[in-house]
Amino acid sequence: MAIPFPIADTHAASLPFSTVFQGREKFDRLAAEASRRNWASLPIGTRTMAVGLAMVGTPYKSYTLEIDDHIEAPSVNLNGLDCWTFFEAALAFARMIESPGAAWTPETMLRFIELDRYRGGKCTGEYLSRLHYLEDWAADNQRRGLVADLTRELGGVRANHVAQEMTIGWRGYRYLRNNPSLIPALKKHEDRITAMPCYYIPKSRVPAIESKLRDGDIIGIWSHSGGGRIGTSHVGLAWRDPSGTLRFVHASSPRNFGRVVTDQRLSGYLNEFSSHAGIMVVRPLR
Repeated sequence: MAIPFPIADTHAASLPFSTVFQGREKFDRLAAEASRRNWASLPIGTRTMAVGLAMVGTPYKSYTLEIDDHIEAPSVNLNGLDCWTFFEAALAFARMIESPGAAWTPETMLRFIELDRYRGGKCTGEYLSRLHYLEDWAADNQRRGLVADLTRELGGVRANHVAQEMTIGWRGYRYLRNNPSLIPALKKHEDRITAMPCYYIPKSRVPAIESKLRDGDIIGIWSHSGGGRIGTSHVGLAWRDPSGTLRFVHASSPRNFGRVVTDQRLSGYLNEFSSHAGIMVVRPLR
């Protein structure tokens, strides 16, 4: 089912277009491939995965969302992706191509980014309208019928979780460095997220549920954060390769691959890092 979503002006208009959208050449190549292969006919998860696989090899670039000192706006950078912008760019592009071909434009993609990235699907121009934590993103997008968080029904257990990364490491975020007055309000968001009931599938249980996962499922990684608590730390997409192996596709940081990769079997990837506690599984619905 297509999203009945009007293409309206966004707060992207308040910043130069060259700031909010980078990678037009890559966008055009993706659009041409989508048209040639008729990706629009695929289910949303398969379509998202087709876009994601087409972005394999894209260099990793951190802090791609920190684009201004004060104004928050939907943005896309197809020349460099981090783990979050990889999955959301694949999903936004996949949603966009269900529209008529004339609407396959960077402006339309930005509108679908806004739908996904911001609380209630609307960027107010303020930093805190963005969904900064994956568990908060999943709850907000599920509430609007865009995704389904399948973690609990796949055997997930209640997470003793904490959201605190941003207020602890606020100096690493351009908006927060330039607007430290935002930190108390951000802390309230973190406290609300920490109090939310969240679930995760312990990594020891992941091999048993891999057969239930589909192409394009969004896989959030939960990691140990100290004090017996866990937090979301990474995200990517599930992909069943031609051999039937369920693999993890993600934007891997420079200390590993430094680019978007089709990594090993999901359960093997989890076991490679002692810090990993388990996963959440969120399925795009439309």
